[in-house]
Amino acid sequence: MTSEAGKLPAGFGRLWTAQTVSSLGDGVMHAALPLLALTLTRDPMALAVVTAAGTLPWLLFGVLGGALVDRWDRRRTMWVADAARAVLLAIPVAAAALDVLSISLLAAVAFLLGLGALFFDTAATAYLPDLLGRDPALLERANSRLRGAQTAASGFAGPPLGSALLALGRAVPLLADAVSFALSALLVRSLPSAPRPVPQARESLLRQARAGASYVFRNRLLLGLALRPAVGNVAFLAVETVLALFAHDRLGIGAFGFGLLLTAEATGGLLGAGIASFLGRRLGTGTALTCTAAVEGLAVLGLAAAPNPYVAGLALAVCGAGMGATMVLGPSLRQAIVPAHLMGRVASTSRMLAMCAAPFGAFLGGWLATTYDVRTPLYAAAGLLLTMTAVTATMTSNRRVEAALRGAAPVGGPGHLGSPDPVQESARELL
Repeated sequence: MTSEAGKLPAGFGRLWTAQTVSSLGDGVMHAALPLLALTLTRDPMALAVVTAAGTLPWLLFGVLGGALVDRWDRRRTMWVADAARAVLLAIPVAAAALDVLSISLLAAVAFLLGLGALFFDTAATAYLPDLLGRDPALLERANSRLRGAQTAASGFAGPPLGSALLALGRAVPLLADAVSFALSALLVRSLPSAPRPVPQARESLLRQARAGASYVFRNRLLLGLALRPAVGNVAFLAVETVLALFAHDRLGIGAFGFGLLLTAEATGGLLGAGIASFLGRRLGTGTALTCTAAVEGLAVLGLAAAPNPYVAGLALAVCGAGMGATMVLGPSLRQAIVPAHLMGRVASTSRMLAMCAAPFGAFLGGWLATTYDVRTPLYAAAGLLLTMTAVTATMTSNRRVEAALRGAAPVGGPGHLGSPDPVQESARELL
């Protein structure tokens, strides 16, 4: 499979379509699942169990899942995961049709869907550099398109569609999500095969998982890239926990206005994803990442001090733009420099750190708002983001980024999937 220099290969279009369709289904379920649970119970703790169940696989199996992905064929892992999720959703569809749906069943389904997401997302992250020949510019362009489509599908189109489908019947949004997974599996199945990672010499799964985590923590550049979303999740969950209360009590806006605030953030995210490659070229990836992190912190500070909904909406849009750009630049850099045989473990370790940090942020936000004032978590989040920016600035500097990229030259042109990746040890020079 070949492609002209500088152009994304044809296979990327199928991957983009598959992930967009799947993201639309995710957006449908993001709105429908809590509303569906609400038809069964009004107990806040029961509702929280359903919400939390989807995140548990990352906390329990994140690094082990990455080690398994590094042993398996990435394309096969993706389509099998989506096909399994499509079949899984037939269970609650049948339960809803028979009127035997329960909170425990929804929690179990949410957990298994999250487990499928762990394998699919990790395999997709590891497969993309193989598809694009580990070309940094193409990875940025591809991740920008993937991130933009994901935001549009899961953030804009999916939630209202999920609410509308639920009005037609409790099984309808579940069925729609199952169809999205089935279509995604078919598209991924048609992608070119990637070379299976070079097997490691008779190592146990736990030992391989530990090696992947160690690779992240011993490399200052990768550690800096992992710390930003981890610390960022603490800050952003602290904000998210009190944002509805802040909007109501301090900004005087209702449910519709709160929805507009979230839309402003999503709009900023689309803009940030679109300009990420431009920022990387103009400033250098390291400096661009530092700037976007600083923008996020300053935007949250502006939100904390916002005197009215308009300033708050602008602050959230700016914060969303910083987050959108960061979520293109960071993963693209990681995919360009991490050896192919470690990609699954490095990606899952970074994601697990971010997921584990989220509950601390929620607890912090609730405690600060209860102990002090509803604005306090916002100021604390801004301080945390700006401190994190200062701490990680040297860890992800342009000098480190350029050295890592020089030591991880692309193994071939875009779509070059026929040759195995060499074991790249150069990243260790950045310690």
